[in-house]
Amino acid sequence: MKKIIPIILLLFSLNLTAQHKNRERIKALKVSFITEKLDLTEKEAQKFWPLYNAFEKETSEIRFKEFKAIQKEIRVNKDSLTNERANDLLARLNKAELKMHKAKTDFVSNLSGILPPKKIILLKLTEDDFKKKMFEEYKKRKKEKN
Repeated sequence: MKKIIPIILLLFSLNLTAQHKNRERIKALKVSFITEKLDLTEKEAQKFWPLYNAFEKETSEIRFKEFKAIQKEIRVNKDSLTNERANDLLARLNKAELKMHKAKTDFVSNLSGILPPKKIILLKLTEDDFKKKMFEEYKKRKKEKN
């Protein structure tokens, strides 16, 4: 039993390391994809990426902390959920949605001093294209495994 625990810990840490490397690789691909599609100048890129990374961090925190916590509570308590508790959850959900909307509108507002309007519009399309490509790649790899 004592020999199994270090092996389990090693496998767990290897899995976390692999996930971290995959996230970093995907992030690098996204940076390259966006830079190329938006045809960012060096000056634009220097100002754009810190702002974009801060926006991504903020929206990720909202998605993974607030939305996921609400979803988890709904799933765990769906059978015993009272109307009063459901109202509380709806209020939290609305508050998280408003935070997400504010983050997006603030981001676009901050971008207006860095990028021309056309590139700001193209950013949304480019992000959607990247997500689509990633999903297609995921489906392709999953199909290859099966």
